[in-house]
Amino acid sequence: MKPCPVLSIALALALGLPVPARAQSAPGQGGPTVIRARDDALYRELGGQEAIRRFTDDFYDRMLKDARIAHFFDGINAAYLKGALADYFCVSAGGPCDYDGVSMHNAHAGLGITKGDFDALVEDLQQAMDAAGLPFATQNRLLARLAFHHRDIVTR
Repeated sequence: MKPCPVLSIALALALGLPVPARAQSAPGQGGPTVIRARDDALYRELGGQEAIRRFTDDFYDRMLKDARIAHFFDGINAAYLKGALADYFCVSAGGPCDYDGVSMHNAHAGLGITKGDFDALVEDLQQAMDAAGLPFATQNRLLARLAFHHRDIVTR
């Protein structure tokens, strides 16, 4: 299976906000790197696991329709990727899920993702969260937690 550039969404906007979490491994290392929140308040604000899965499915569908980045998903197992993304968002938000995918560094190595590609992913994620009715502040809290890995994703 190809590396999953879609996980880069998780890195969204580097808002410069403090991340109230701990890293399971450091960026740039080989194993899974996920920010595990100290509490589940954001997870609850997002609506829990089923709500996260719904906006993740919408997000994935939006990326496939986005001519700027759709090519990154050629040959990707959609069901696997949707599940991995939802688990990643869930864990990052402090939920009870487990993410066992590859590290952001390894998933995106060699893909040549630019800031423009990354910004397109963020736009698609924000549109999916808007469509799910998530408040702007909640969206930004998730994006801030995901911004930890930006340097592992944008390589060009």
